[in-house]
Amino acid sequence: MLYLLAIIGAVTLAVLLWKGFGPDLNRPSTRVVGPDDDPEFLWKVDREVHKRRGDGTPGPDKGGVD
Repeated sequence: MLYLLAIIGAVTLAVLLWKGFGPDLNRPSTRVVGPDDDPEFLWKVDREVHKRRGDGTPGPDKGGVD
C-alpha cells in the first residue's frame, strides 16, 4: 500500500513539475507575415498602381525601367 501511495505521489509531482516548468503549449505562435499577406503593403501597392494609371507613367508590366 505504501508503494502505491509513493507511485501516486511521484506521478503527481512529475505532472506538477511538467506543468510548471515544461514547454508552454498555450503561448501564441509568432507567424512571420510576408509582404503578400500584409494588408498595409497590398494597399500601398494598389494605391501606387492607381496613381500610375492616372499619371500615364508606365508601370512595371508596361515596359518600365527595372
